[in-house]
Amino acid sequence: MRFVTLVVAGSILAFCAQAGAQEAKPVAPAKGTEVHGVDPANLDAKVKPCEDFYGYATGGWVARNPMPPAYPRWGTFDELSVRNTEALHAILESLAKDEKAPAGSIERKLADFYTTAMDEKKAEELGAKPIQPELSRIAAIKDLKELSAEAARLQRHGVGVLFRMGSDQDDKDATLVIASFRQGGLSLPDRDYYLKDDAKSKAIRDAYIKHVAKVFELLGDPAEKAASKAQTVLNIETALAKISMPRVEMREPEKVYHPSPFSELEKIAPAFDWKLYAGEIGLPQIKNHVNIGQPDFFKGLSEQLKATPLADWKVYLSWHLASFASPCLSSDFVKEGFDFRSTLTGTKEDLPRWMKVVRSEEGAMGMALGQIYVKEYFGPEAKAKVLDILHNIKAALRDDLRTLSWMSEPTRITAIAKLDKIAEKIGYPDKWRDYSGLAIGRASYFENVWNSSAFEEDYDLSKIGKPVDRTEWDMTPPTVNAYYNEHLNEIVFPAGILQPPFFDPKADDAANYGAIGVVIGHEITHGFDDQGAKYDGEGNLKNWWTPEDLKAFKERGECIADQYSGYVVDGDVHLQGKLVEGEAIADLGGVTLAMRAYMKSLEGRPAPAPVDGFTPEQRFFLAFANVWAGSVRPQFARMLATVDPHPPAKWRVNGTLANVGTFSKAFGCEQGPMANAADKQCQIW
Repeated sequence: MRFVTLVVAGSILAFCAQAGAQEAKPVAPAKGTEVHGVDPANLDAKVKPCEDFYGYATGGWVARNPMPPAYPRWGTFDELSVRNTEALHAILESLAKDEKAPAGSIERKLADFYTTAMDEKKAEELGAKPIQPELSRIAAIKDLKELSAEAARLQRHGVGVLFRMGSDQDDKDATLVIASFRQGGLSLPDRDYYLKDDAKSKAIRDAYIKHVAKVFELLGDPAEKAASKAQTVLNIETALAKISMPRVEMREPEKVYHPSPFSELEKIAPAFDWKLYAGEIGLPQIKNHVNIGQPDFFKGLSEQLKATPLADWKVYLSWHLASFASPCLSSDFVKEGFDFRSTLTGTKEDLPRWMKVVRSEEGAMGMALGQIYVKEYFGPEAKAKVLDILHNIKAALRDDLRTLSWMSEPTRITAIAKLDKIAEKIGYPDKWRDYSGLAIGRASYFENVWNSSAFEEDYDLSKIGKPVDRTEWDMTPPTVNAYYNEHLNEIVFPAGILQPPFFDPKADDAANYGAIGVVIGHEITHGFDDQGAKYDGEGNLKNWWTPEDLKAFKERGECIADQYSGYVVDGDVHLQGKLVEGEAIADLGGVTLAMRAYMKSLEGRPAPAPVDGFTPEQRFFLAFANVWAGSVRPQFARMLATVDPHPPAKWRVNGTLANVGTFSKAFGCEQGPMANAADKQCQIW
């Protein structure tokens, strides 16, 4: 299922492969913070706001908060995420010390997972032993039929070989959950990492080959054999990259929607045993069609399966298993994994073990851990205040839709109907996941992750053929993020983000509207960005625009894409305007709607006095920029420019505000870096 987030998000099911009604107690605040709303110390007065508002509004914060060596980027999102992780750590430490939790209880499972994962001595003693049975299974494969079965087994346990499969809502029938098959099977972040010929891409591939070879050496292969295996892995993954659809094309839902009977896979990719695969992975009986996201990929995969020696495929499967498991094994595997990640991201040291374990456990049993988290750290008063802001912002968009000069009445009526149908989820789910069927023990960290992955996959596949559960959440409550799901036409704000600097009940309205208000407006706007606008109020892929209105809408989106294509990330790397178009539209919509909602909230009240010399309008924009305060390593910035549909923080602020007239007026900016010329100014909502 595709859903659009506020920031780039790691996999919710990260595991070790990476990485209510009672009074709430706040997560420990950042050091020295008693300021509510905009902190003047975050500013850098040496920078002129009309030349670089991002630098002006956040330079002080960046100077006081140098990037920790273990992070590829460091900003307010990351700072709050760490505080939430520390809160989860305290919960798990407490559970681990409590010996009274009965066997089989969720408290005991959480404690056993944590205690076993933190046992470094056991990890050193075991080395690679936890994965030896699985490596032996791969080595025993005799033909493509058995390869198909083993691929299913690995996928069921979270190892991403060959392709991706899972449940999804049907794009054109949002009441129906179907099986979805999509391209995959790569280890590097994107197909472009295998195909680009620039020096930095070649250097990454060279480092990747050395990394793969080193892991095979740790598994017991002599250096020469390990190097040969590494080249085999790169050859296979490069072949898969060549038949993979580019990321920008995948943003067009029509290009990845190919409803077909399950038997069509046998025609497209006959070299793979699909019936055996379905039985092994536990796919329910297919009574409806499936979606084949990229038919050409599966056709090419079948050709590769026939053309590549079976021995090479076994090497490929072994590598993906070892790569998945490495963070759960002994320190030599963990260190090797970090060393290569540092090549990709520029990080200087690894995260502490406890932090990686907590994040792994949140991936494995996030809703169980989140249920405890919200009881301790999130109260109903925050939810009520956030809902008030949310409803004011929806009202601002409703007013806008009623008066848009470029939208005709038939489209206007449907757009307002879609807006009114947007569901709202704040804080945490109304019902919680049942983990009674998950087996967690003390044998090894890897075994718990292996079992958790299968439990999660089984849960996902069990949805196929059943009615859509509109109460389900795709993020855990402690997550510092938010999202819009176009299939459910819903906006979701986990408890984790409803804290300073995003939301502070003690802050002034201008600051809260500029921070959490813009976040809310951003997610609402996703329902009307270049992708979300293709779905109706029920969540179906359906054109509800008149031809003239659709043309006008696309022209406004092109304005955004063209603007952002001109921004340089690092050296010769530019943003991909079409990749970031949706998020940039949402940023512009978020600021525009939140400002309108804030101004409307002042009607009938005296204008608030300036604070620290800043008018309410100025504080609104400063609060917006402060949300994105941070810095990023060049290596990671280049990666994000390739894979992330979100613009970098600087351009999320400066690129957005250059199109906002109320900003130019608030800070007295003439045409220039922070005020686009009239014929270049982009505006949609």
